[in-house]
Amino acid sequence: MTAKIALVTGAGSGIGRAVALALAKVGYTVVLAGRRLPQLEQVAREAGSGAIGVTVDVTDSASVEALFARIAKEFGRLDLLFNNAGVSAPPAPLEDLPLEQWRSVVDTNLTGAFLCTQAAFRLMKTQRPRGGRIINNGSVSATAPRPRLVAYTASKHAVTGLTKATSLEGREHDIACGQIDIGNTATELAAAMTHGTLQADLSVKTEPTFDVRYVADAVVYMAGLPLEANVLFMTVMATKMPFVGRG
Repeated sequence: MTAKIALVTGAGSGIGRAVALALAKVGYTVVLAGRRLPQLEQVAREAGSGAIGVTVDVTDSASVEALFARIAKEFGRLDLLFNNAGVSAPPAPLEDLPLEQWRSVVDTNLTGAFLCTQAAFRLMKTQRPRGGRIINNGSVSATAPRPRLVAYTASKHAVTGLTKATSLEGREHDIACGQIDIGNTATELAAAMTHGTLQADLSVKTEPTFDVRYVADAVVYMAGLPLEANVLFMTVMATKMPFVGRG
């Protein structure tokens, strides 16, 4: 059986790395995309099974087009796209956030996911057999904001709209799209949670985290469904994090 091809953006560390390795373990040939080639190549060595690392700037259409052209040339198809690349800006009151930081976050988290989705559509709708699956990393910030993170919150809310639009337009091409919203997984980006982070009432409290392997397991489950079935939204979070209810 020919291995399925998966593309993971932001694959050099954290959630992207964990998901890429988990997909490789269940038989995918993984294309690891990101900004730092040494890290990508290290993860590719860990993944094995023909995995490759490719540098890409997801905010640049030409860079994304070159990435997908390479996938089409080397593998002939793409079965799974995990839109994971993302950044945040340093916490700041809404009125003080510099425009360049707003643009950086929105360009990476939203426009980057759109450009990769657009390129995936072009390939998935024409390959044979046609179709594929796209999974977006939404974050619980796609539902509930944290204070002083307006750019990240807005971008992740917009990713939810992208997920819905992609799911709708993908129907006629056998392209399924879903979103995984992650809360407080234990990666470098979430390290501050264990030392204290700003709450809705502007107090500072520590928050629980959970192992990133459970995120990877969830993505593998979503990816493994036949195209006739789809997880549209899934939330995977630290059980005791302040998300449900008033806190």
